Amino acid sequence: MSGTTRNAPVFRFAPSPNGALHLGHAYSALLNAGMASRAGGRLLLRIEDIDAARCTPEYEAGILRDLAWLGIAWEEPVRRQSDHLHEYEQALARLVADELVYPAFMSRGETRAHIAELEDRGRACPRDPDGAPIYPGLDKALGQRERRRRMSEAEPFAWRLDTDAAIAAAGPLHWREFSGEDMLRADTIAARPQDWGDVVLARRDVPTSYHLSVVTDDALQGVTHVVRGLDLRPATSIHRLLQRLLGLPEPAYFHHRLILGPDGRKLSKSLRDTGLATLRDAGHTPGDIRKTVGL
Repeated sequence: MSGTTRNAPVFRFAPSPNGALHLGHAYSALLNAGMASRAGGRLLLRIEDIDAARCTPEYEAGILRDLAWLGIAWEEPVRRQSDHLHEYEQALARLVADELVYPAFMSRGETRAHIAELEDRGRACPRDPDGAPIYPGLDKALGQRERRRRMSEAEPFAWRLDTDAAIAAAGPLHWREFSGEDMLRADTIAARPQDWGDVVLARRDVPTSYHLSVVTDDALQGVTHVVRGLDLRPATSIHRLLQRLLGLPEPAYFHHRLILGPDGRKLSKSLRDTGLATLRDAGHTPGDIRKTVGL
C-alpha cells in the first residue's frame, strides 16, 4: 500500500483457508481496507491455517483470488500461521513456566459425559459466551507427579489456561473499543475472561489455538487496530488477558456488524453459504458486492 509509513496504523484481515469466502468475509475485508486507507495506515493479510485437517492450499488460493477481485491490496509477505508454530510454542512455554496453564486429560467426549451427568442430577453447568459448557477443571487437582507420568506416556491432553490464576496475576483488564468506522470515539470496555473458564491454548500435537496464535500474531506483526466481526467481541476478554500475561501490546478494537442470511442467521462456510467465487461466476461485480454488504 503506497503512501504509508512504517509508523502508520496497522490493520489486518485474517481468514482461515477452510472454505470459500462469503459476503461476510467480503464486508470485513473491505471494511479493514477502507479504514486503513482513511487512516493512512497499512493492511496486512494473515492466513490462519493451524487447523491442518481442514485448511487447504486450494482454499488459500481462492481467498487470494477473491480479495484481488474485490480490489483489495495488502502488504507482502502474507503471514501463514503454519510457518510460525515455534513462536506459539515460545509463548506457551512462558505460560507453562509461570504455572498459568495445566494439562487437561479429559477428552471432549469425557467432558460432555461428565457435564451431562451433572445436568441429569439437576446441577446447572455454566456456559461460556458461545453457549458451550465451561470446562469443569477436574484436572487441576492432579499432582505434578501424576501429570508428568501421564504426559510421559504420551496420553492425549490439552493445555488449558488456569483462568482464575491468570486473572489474579493480570489484575483488572480493559480494552479500547471504537464506536464507529471513523474511529473518532472509543469506549473503555471491562474485560471478563472469567466468563470463558479454562480455555484451551494448545494441544499435545498442536502447539497453539486461535486465542494464543491471534494475540501472538497481532503483536509480532505490529497490529494496532483489530477490526473483526461482532461475534468475536466476547473473545477479546481472553485476548486481553493473554496480552497482559505475555507482555504484549494492546491494540484498539472495532467489532463490526455481521452480514446475515435471508433467515437472519450469520453466514457460515460450514453451511455452504454462497461464496464470492460463485457470485463472481454468476456475473456479479465488485461494485455489486459492495452494495450488497452496505458499503
